[in-house]
Amino acid sequence: KNKFAMFLVFLMLALIVFAFIANATAKYGIEDLHRQYRLNPPSLEFLFGTDSLGRDMWARTWYATTVSLKVAALTTFFCTLVGVIIGCIWGYVRATDRFFTELYNILANVPQTIYLILLTYIMEKGFWTLVFAMCVTGWLAMARNVRNLVFMIRDREYNLASRCLGTPLPRMISKNLIPYLVSVVILRMALMIPQNISQEVTLSYLGLGLPGTIPSLGQLLSNGRTKFTDFPHLLIFPSLIVSIITISFYLAGNAFSDASDPRNHV
Repeated sequence: KNKFAMFLVFLMLALIVFAFIANATAKYGIEDLHRQYRLNPPSLEFLFGTDSLGRDMWARTWYATTVSLKVAALTTFFCTLVGVIIGCIWGYVRATDRFFTELYNILANVPQTIYLILLTYIMEKGFWTLVFAMCVTGWLAMARNVRNLVFMIRDREYNLASRCLGTPLPRMISKNLIPYLVSVVILRMALMIPQNISQEVTLSYLGLGLPGTIPSLGQLLSNGRTKFTDFPHLLIFPSLIVSIITISFYLAGNAFSDASDPRNHV
């Protein structure tokens, strides 16, 4: 029923599909050099212009979009999976509450950037290294939210009645707990994807992201900011794509979160 949210969903899906199509059908490769066209503004030949080495920004921007989306999607999937499992155990099994609380306090009180910097220094730069580094503490917020919800509803009357009637634990989780978690999980996932892209941008800005041979939105933004005054096309197009992804996921995620909350359909 939310027309604006549906528009954002279609816009987001169209952007993702177009990114892969444009990447596969680009006229030039991401490393093809055209030295005579260095820092060329947008034109019919180079729709997004060229960078300081004469590489086609159209090809590099859409390739970087697919790379950043893969990093964000994989990180979000693993963080959600781990966060929901640990959050359910943390909130439902009383004996584990102290252990997971102390673990959360230890990990959460150290800035996440420090973990990311240490891991990217220790491990060799690469796609999976970046995903692993972002997953180390990325599950904490999801686990905490799931734990708080499970903790609040585990001793409600209908759960106590289900236990007294001998309802199997899997059925209790699927029927009594999961419906109340879906809205929170969807909202957290919608927020995590742009957040993960922002973290990739931060790491690339610090020189700790993906290798230079694999362009990403973070690398393009980091390179374009130094030449924005004279060559704004280097920054405008990657920034526009990041903005569309961030706003679309956030607003559409809020709408889906409200739609999936059973309390809104009573």
